[in-house]
Amino acid sequence: MSETLVTIVGNVATQPELKQTSTGVPVTRFRLATTERRYDRTEERWNDGHTSFYTVWAWRTLGENVAGSVGIGEPLVVQGRLRVHEREDKGQGFVSASIDAVAVGHDMSRGTSAFRRVLKARAELVDPLPDPSPPAKAQAKSMKTGDAESQRPSEERELVPS
Repeated sequence: MSETLVTIVGNVATQPELKQTSTGVPVTRFRLATTERRYDRTEERWNDGHTSFYTVWAWRTLGENVAGSVGIGEPLVVQGRLRVHEREDKGQGFVSASIDAVAVGHDMSRGTSAFRRVLKARAELVDPLPDPSPPAKAQAKSMKTGDAESQRPSEERELVPS
């Protein structure tokens, strides 16, 4: 059986929900709405057509990143495997579509976005870094005395070799 890969451009319709499977695998679920738009030359304007809704499933790291980055109403581009589900309820047939996401990103044609790389490390293997900020007492003292050097932004301070 071959898989159908699709790319869908739409808006987030439900708040992404991050859960874990019984085996501890993170998965995020949300609904994506996409509306066809057509230009009517006689009226010289764009008209909205039918809206389709897809359930998007994002697994593992992708799911964690989607849950931390995406909110309702945001424009997204989703690429993944299309799954069509048919079911019958009380004698009536229903068809729904879902996407097992491979990639999810903001639609940059409709706004800006800022990327932040997530570094995953096992906590027991990483030593905590010391706090680089000066102690609060020393900082407060320099502010009271009007130390001009401490009030200048760090980019403007001159580096003096020791």
